[in-house]
Amino acid sequence: MRDISGSLARQACAVAAVCLIADAGLFLIAGPPLSLGWRPWVLLIGGILANAALAGPSRYSGWVSAAHGALLTAAPVLLFPYDHYLQATNAGVLIAGYRAGAWLSAKPAVAALVTMLAGLVACNLIPVDRGNRDWRLLIIDVGVSGLLPWMVGRYTTARRAYIADLQRAEEQRQQHEAEAVRRAVVEERTTIARDLHDVISHHVSAIGVHAGAARLGLPEGEPAVRRSLSAVESSSRAAMADLRRLLDLLHGKENGDVQRQPGLDNLDELLDNLRTAGLPARLTSHGGPRELPGSVDIALYRIVQEALTNALRHGDGGIVEIDLAYRQTEVLLTITNEIGRPNASTESTKRGLAGIRQRVALFGGQAECGPLDDGRHWRVRVGFPLEAQ
Repeated sequence: MRDISGSLARQACAVAAVCLIADAGLFLIAGPPLSLGWRPWVLLIGGILANAALAGPSRYSGWVSAAHGALLTAAPVLLFPYDHYLQATNAGVLIAGYRAGAWLSAKPAVAALVTMLAGLVACNLIPVDRGNRDWRLLIIDVGVSGLLPWMVGRYTTARRAYIADLQRAEEQRQQHEAEAVRRAVVEERTTIARDLHDVISHHVSAIGVHAGAARLGLPEGEPAVRRSLSAVESSSRAAMADLRRLLDLLHGKENGDVQRQPGLDNLDELLDNLRTAGLPARLTSHGGPRELPGSVDIALYRIVQEALTNALRHGDGGIVEIDLAYRQTEVLLTITNEIGRPNASTESTKRGLAGIRQRVALFGGQAECGPLDDGRHWRVRVGFPLEAQ
């Protein structure tokens, strides 16, 4: 919300200036002649000062209204026995009453009102020639000049407070709705995390345990079976690690407690697990590491993970070459492995390659996946654009 205090101060100065000019001009034109001596000058200067005070802080509104009330009382006293006197504050008394009603709390506002009403009554009753004035006209004059501006000020304050209450109520309603949505999201995430833990983690853990037990119970001389069981163990451990990270995110833990998503810094750990499963792999890096966007870093790790899983399932067990090149405007990842059984698990391989292409396209990269011309190797090559450095 923009600050309007400066605008209000300028408006108060403008109103005070208009009142000062109007009242001083009217007093000089239609008021008592200044030749009467010092008393008209006292009223004129007092009116100028009282009107100028209308530009002051609102907390002094009670004193300003009291000053106007005093001037109303002083005018007939100082100019007696001059019959055709004129108050030095006419427009100013209206604004003073409004400010007292609008800006002061209840008790000071009522005190200011009483002071102004007393001044209006006195200026109508003190003159000798007005002693027989119709009391109904007196009530109307006092009501119009004193009570009405004060009531308008109080109404303005009450309306402003009502609007502020409505705004606060709306803000609280929006906050409550946002909090309810946030709680619903947290509860839903917790439910999903609990279901994932109950339904998946127990079964994946059981798969790893049973695969390890089967591998240890095998007789000597079964390298292919041992390699397959080791692959099952490695995959189950990797799945559990990823599942734990996902559960942390769903539980909404603080940043310091959540295990971050794996990136290129975790490739060595991934390759060690695959070597344990019987798949030899070699990583070569060119161009020196660069700081990558977090989404690209995670995407590259997942692509390597998917490609190595395909090589483990469908390759012939030969070495897998991983080449990571940091170029000026892109990062290029190439994974090459020997084809073991070209026709084995075709649908699974297609799903894995489709997942790689989707992940690459999501972050504006390009992917090439397929067998090489020699018919013995399979290659996955992906590139992500980077800002030049």
